[in-house]
Formats: sequence, structure tokens, C-alpha cells
Amino acid sequence: MRITLAKTAGFCFGVDRAVNMAYEIADKGIDAATLGQLIHNTYVTNRLAERGVGIIDSPSQSHEGQTVIIRAHGVSESVYDELINVGAVICDATCPFVKKIHNIVEENSSEDIPVMVAGDPNHPEVMGITGHCKGEVFVFNSAEELQKILSENKELCQKRTIIVSQTTFSQNIWKICKEKIKIDCTNAKIFDTICFATRKRQDEAEELSRKSNLMIIIGGRHSSNTVKLKSVCEKNCETYLVERAEELKTINFSQCAEIGVTAGASTPSAIIKEVLLAM
Repeated sequence: MRITLAKTAGFCFGVDRAVNMAYEIADKGIDAATLGQLIHNTYVTNRLAERGVGIIDSPSQSHEGQTVIIRAHGVSESVYDELINVGAVICDATCPFVKKIHNIVEENSSEDIPVMVAGDPNHPEVMGITGHCKGEVFVFNSAEELQKILSENKELCQKRTIIVSQTTFSQNIWKICKEKIKIDCTNAKIFDTICFATRKRQDEAEELSRKSNLMIIIGGRHSSNTVKLKSVCEKNCETYLVERAEELKTINFSQCAEIGVTAGASTPSAIIKEVLLAM
């Protein structure tokens, strides 16, 4: 049996940056909390909690002088305003690639220029992006949802429209949607905002899955990029998503000569090592 770990497995730049910023604050013993989970990984959030950095769910749960860490997914403009009104100290750990999308929609949208966002409408990153738009916003998570939006809002096909995507959106679905938009929306301006690290991770996962009898994806079940990796791989071979090493016990490896392993952008190296050692 040969086990191959993808080169791109584990923390991406944005997540690594956010975690390091939070640990630095924790080491200083500052009164601090993250606004929502810093990243989609309970191992990291538990370690921060042990070091005194808990989680708050809204700006109203903060207080004057408390340092509030904005998670890597980013937040809407109104959240910054609420934190300032409370008197909190803001530590902005928003991923720079997500922040770039915020700037795009802030600078290009208006009451007359709507924005269409490719992504999960319930994902924190997408909620943050829509909160920086200045006019109408439409969110679609598939080519079918895009078609429905265009059918129900025919004026979008003539309007100047801004198109962006969640940084972890599926490359394959994005390509299909872009072609649809180019045909139907002649005045649309499309920005390719899928993160380069996400693209590379998905490409490598797909290539590795074609060579493997079985794929193991390590990461949180609520992590968008981890779920996308599973979706990419399971088209080519049997694929399992695990959060910790103990979940491997339910998987039968006996008939596997080649096993591929990759991990989501929110998966710490310690968890990856734990899973590989168990295997």
C-alpha cells in the first residue's frame, strides 16, 4: 500500500495568517474573542479557548476595550460599524483574497449596478461579501440557480452587472456559469475571484484521485473548501472525509494499493500528521 499526500494539503496563506494573528493575541494575554469561529476547525478554536480567546456570535456580545478578531471569512461593513459603536478594538484577520472581493464590490456596485455572487448564500464569506455591496445582490450556488435568477430578473441581462465568486467556489461550476453569463448578460463584468490556492488544491486533488484507489480528505465537515475537495475526488474514486484519525477505523483499506490524501485549507498540520500516522 502506498500513501501519497498532496503537496497543497493543509493551511492556505489566509488561514495561516489568521491563526497566527489570533495566537499572537492569545500569547499576550489580551482580553479577546473571535467573532464566530476563526476558521472551520474545532481543533484550532479549542486551542484558542484554552488560551483565553473565546467566541462571540455578534458585536453586541463584545464590550468596550475588548479585542475582537474578525475571522478569515470576513464580515459585512455593518459589522465593523457595530464593533466601533461598542468600543471594541478590531483585529482584522480577513483573508486578503476575501478583502479584495470586498473592495471590488464596494468600488464597482451601486444602486444601478447589481452584483451577482457565485457561492453558498449561508456561508460567512458570502454573507460578508454581500454586506459590502451598494445595490441589489443575487447569490447562486449552481448553474441551475443562475438560470433561475436570470429567468426571474430579465433586466439583469441588459444591466451593467458585477460578477464575483466565493474564494472556495467549485472551478468546474464557475466555468459553466461564466459561459452562461457571457452569452446572456452582455454588459456583465466578471471578476475571477476563486483563490489561486483553492484552484491549485482542487486541481491536485483531482489528479491524485485519478491515480488512487481511495482518497482521504482531512478537514471540517462545515468547511466549504473541504467539501469541494470531496466532491472533486469522489467522481474518480471512493472518497472519505474525516475530521480526526479515529474516524479511519470504519474504512476498509484492505483492497487499496494506492491511497491519496489531501486536506482542506483550515486543517492544521498536526491533524494531518495524526491521520497519516494512524494510517
